[in-house]
Amino acid sequence: MISATRPVALIGMPGAGKSAVAPLLAKRLGGAADDLDARIEAEAGRSVATLFAERGEAEFRVLETRALEQAIDRGVRVIACGGGVATVDASRALLRRCDVVWLEVTPAEAARRLGDDAATRPLLAGDDVATRLRSLLERRAEHYRALAVLRESTDGRTPDEIADTLARRLSVARQEPR
Repeated sequence: MISATRPVALIGMPGAGKSAVAPLLAKRLGGAADDLDARIEAEAGRSVATLFAERGEAEFRVLETRALEQAIDRGVRVIACGGGVATVDASRALLRRCDVVWLEVTPAEAARRLGDDAATRPLLAGDDVATRLRSLLERRAEHYRALAVLRESTDGRTPDEIADTLARRLSVARQEPR
């Protein structure tokens, strides 16, 4: 059930547009946005890739869960989550306090959007980014599906178009009788 008082958490694969859409949607909803990866990098003074290399994925997910909890507690309106946030039990519990929107993107479109940046992403490093994205999606889709109150395809659309659509959809859903 969608609530006007709960934060909106954007989930989805790398390249789905979470970081680009979050500030635009927050502006339309009249609040602040937070990007968990950017916050973690700023607080740690290191890139996500470096944190993965130094501490491993499990420790990074602990940092991500903490950043998600802090964003919710601060009253952030729209949260751009990392692609793997839904794979952690503690993060999923926190996401249930949000209106979760799954930004869907095909692996081919995500690979195109990420371009050379894919090499800086620890779980995508290698030759065939689209294949790696497909594999990640297969492992994560069940979690995304279980959490999402809305799903929105981002293929072939600009962040502004996506933010406009989501703002309308959230507004309508919040006005529906319960």
